[in-house]
Amino acid sequence: MTALPLSFFQRLPKTDLHVHLDGSLRLETILELAAEQGIELPADNPEALRKAIHAGENTGSLVKYLEAFAVTLKVLQTREALHRVAYELAEDAARESVRYMEVRYSPMLHTEQGLRLTEVVETVLRGLHDAELDHGIESRLILCGIRNISPEHSLEMAELVVAYKGRGVVGFDLAGAEYDHPAKDHHEAFSLVRRNNINVTIHAGEAYGPPSIAQALHVCGAHRIGHGCRLREDGDLLHYVVDHRIPLECCPSSNVQTGAIQSLATHPLRLYLNLGARVTI
Repeated sequence: MTALPLSFFQRLPKTDLHVHLDGSLRLETILELAAEQGIELPADNPEALRKAIHAGENTGSLVKYLEAFAVTLKVLQTREALHRVAYELAEDAARESVRYMEVRYSPMLHTEQGLRLTEVVETVLRGLHDAELDHGIESRLILCGIRNISPEHSLEMAELVVAYKGRGVVGFDLAGAEYDHPAKDHHEAFSLVRRNNINVTIHAGEAYGPPSIAQALHVCGAHRIGHGCRLREDGDLLHYVVDHRIPLECCPSSNVQTGAIQSLATHPLRLYLNLGARVTI
């Protein structure tokens, strides 16, 4: 069979259900925002900055991988920066024929310079809306609690999700360092969101094994699983996920970069598809 060219896949209409706002900045934008705000970066040109913050093929761990977010978060503390980055993210996705996108981030990480949580949410929504008007891409928000930050902060994010239900926010997520930070600690946030009939997705089965996925599903009520690459280690749970049509948001390149899998060739995506799992990439 002749391999299809990359341009073919770029033209296909697509959705993107797992994209992080603070992990999707253009290098030039980071440099320009830093210059405007007087922020010192680890490098002062695009190529050097790429080497400083790009994860490469394998950083060895999720915690190490997440260190680069400290750089992007530095420049994402103003309304102007948030609007620009949200707009550019949607603009770039539209160029790759993405028609619908769910952008996730944690508003509490963007308040270091005094922005209110509502300002953070509404500014990003405006950026995405402006991109929709210009480029025809529809975008919605998923707000995140953080595993390694207190459950009280996750509850605050859940309250924000409820407040913006029907106004551009469509779900709640729990992200951050997975190992030794169980999702069940944030049960109040999940309970609030589910009582308000709002969907839940949880990062699980990336830096920890199947018990993390089981907890996300059975204790926290997740409707989707982010990553889930270690689900294959538990055949019974894997069949449960398939039987209950629980979508897996697979992120193969990220999984290689964090060391969750050794290579793209060994990623369980093909296994999941062959078993009939619902999978997004």
